[in-house]
Amino acid sequence: MVKSTVQQRGGRDYLWLVLFLIIFFNGFESGGYQASLWSIGQEYDLSTTSMGIFAAVELLADMLAPLLLGAWADRVGKKRSMTVALVVQLIATGIVWLIPARPLFVTGMFVLGLTTSALQCIAIAALADAYPVSGKEKIGYITSMYAFGAVVSPLAVSFYLDIGLGWRTLFVLLAVGSLAALLGIRHTGTDAREKAPRLRDRTTKGTFVLWGILLLCLIMLIYVGFENGFAFFVDTMFTDVFHASTGKLALSLYWAVMIPSRILVGRFSKHASNILIGAIIAIPCFTVLFSLSADSVVALILYPSVLNIMLSFAGKRTATATGMITTATGIGGFALTALTGFMSDQWGMRTAMMVLAGFFVFSLASAIIIRRKVA
Repeated sequence: MVKSTVQQRGGRDYLWLVLFLIIFFNGFESGGYQASLWSIGQEYDLSTTSMGIFAAVELLADMLAPLLLGAWADRVGKKRSMTVALVVQLIATGIVWLIPARPLFVTGMFVLGLTTSALQCIAIAALADAYPVSGKEKIGYITSMYAFGAVVSPLAVSFYLDIGLGWRTLFVLLAVGSLAALLGIRHTGTDAREKAPRLRDRTTKGTFVLWGILLLCLIMLIYVGFENGFAFFVDTMFTDVFHASTGKLALSLYWAVMIPSRILVGRFSKHASNILIGAIIAIPCFTVLFSLSADSVVALILYPSVLNIMLSFAGKRTATATGMITTATGIGGFALTALTGFMSDQWGMRTAMMVLAGFFVFSLASAIIIRRKVA
């Protein structure tokens, strides 16, 4: 049985808990911003196209941050890089919370996107490095924490809006979470908790395989572009198309179904490539059904599958590989979210959703190539 270095010294291992907290609040921020977008649009008198651009500003930061900061984190260390990112995140939440001017709101959201994106890729890389034996299983759990945060936040937004608090309350809660994570990471450190086993990996032999990472980047570009294009406009679709007040509940359910699926992906990580292909086929099919009715989309289990496969191609450059994939998610999120807003104004929300689903043909081709290489 492998014991952590902390446990061997007689202490307790809290690193995984701190990393889970970081990812939880990343999900809380994402789901909360998605649930608040309609209210933000009302305050700033935005069209659907403008709402898409507002959402895409943060996702543009997601695109820029990880590729640069992932390699930086590998050089300077996970603890130092996460500490810096959390401090900057506290400043960004304060700007959005306290200053109502539109330019400062956009600036604050851009900076917040930089920090949340960096924290996500560095935290997952830190988890893989600190737990080389159980890391793949823990990735399933940690990505489910992102979904859990996104489940809770729309319900929280609905609650505090109903009692008369403004949408900026979201950023007060985010500041509290950032402070707690900052204190936690300073206390625990990021040293390895498990002894790395000797592996014979016929796919990569411990090297960084660029083509494998790039194919995974393409898959995640399309998936997260879809995820954000869909999730940012769920509340708007229910309000403007279905004339229903249940949009925030639908958004919460959308994220809720990801929790058990992501845990299962972590448990069955050796089948990640097969799960990946199944998810790529299922997502557009259910999206078309949703677009034709008022039903919610069922489990989306793509993300942890991609991350588990990534570990087979990353070698020792886990933060760099995770950063590349997270950068691809930012590109997809930025481009397809803005495109969704534009298409919704031009052709309607239903058509925009179905067009988004069509991009998955490229993901399917990439996943088939990857499966042949890692099988």
